[in-house]
Amino acid sequence: MQTEKPTLVTAEKRLLSSTLLRRVVVLHIYSCAPKLPHHNLPLLLINDGQDLDQMKFKTILSDLYHSHEIEPVFFVGIECGPKRTSEYATAKYLDFEGRGADAPVYQLFILTELLPYLHLHYTGWLSNEKSICGFSMGGLSAMDIAWNHPHEFKNVGVFSGSFWWRLLSQDDPRFNEENDRIMHLQIRGGQHVSGLKFFFEAGALDETADRNHNGVIDSVDDTRDLIKELVKKGYALGRDIQYLELKDGRHDVPTWGKAFPKFLKWAWGNHR
Repeated sequence: MQTEKPTLVTAEKRLLSSTLLRRVVVLHIYSCAPKLPHHNLPLLLINDGQDLDQMKFKTILSDLYHSHEIEPVFFVGIECGPKRTSEYATAKYLDFEGRGADAPVYQLFILTELLPYLHLHYTGWLSNEKSICGFSMGGLSAMDIAWNHPHEFKNVGVFSGSFWWRLLSQDDPRFNEENDRIMHLQIRGGQHVSGLKFFFEAGALDETADRNHNGVIDSVDDTRDLIKELVKKGYALGRDIQYLELKDGRHDVPTWGKAFPKFLKWAWGNHR
């Protein structure tokens, strides 16, 4: 008769009243049970934290801890608000429909409200190491935040990232993939910062659109092209960049739940 494994993860919800966002932000906190070290931990912020319950995130973490596959990490899932496509965007550029006006405010919330709140309420728990990740639009947001604040974050994880985000509609005769995809444009105009690392997941079934008719769906194309831009900046595949392409991957929570342990083992694998 098998006995149920004791959980090695504690989960709680906290409410943070944000002056900047003008709303109460729900935080999903996942920390180590007392059996594991729970001081001076690296922090991972997760956009779209409302998806973690459906992902059975607590079980994922507990299984990884039981098998000694990752080191202890402090996780904070951030629930999105009603302005998701405005907050989870690129802070320096609006898209072709004018979306993204609240992205600069969301980034300020992360840096000037959320991080100080966590360090105040979890004194001694957190080290100075911070990472950020997200799904779909939340992944675009995570990438934009990390790229524009590279000295604040160590790792960025993007699952089915919305890297199609663009300055012009693809129906506009002036549209050019090379120049109009916003995140690609930012990387091309940016600089290499040592120490920043990237994990990307894309699913072959994320969508069906293929705007350039090359036989590769846009979400995969956009992710591969973004990686090419990072390589041009001096980041190396394998050392700085990990890319996971799932043949059966879809644009959904079960797919991201399947990929998430691979991200965690890549970033915080227990190699001792």
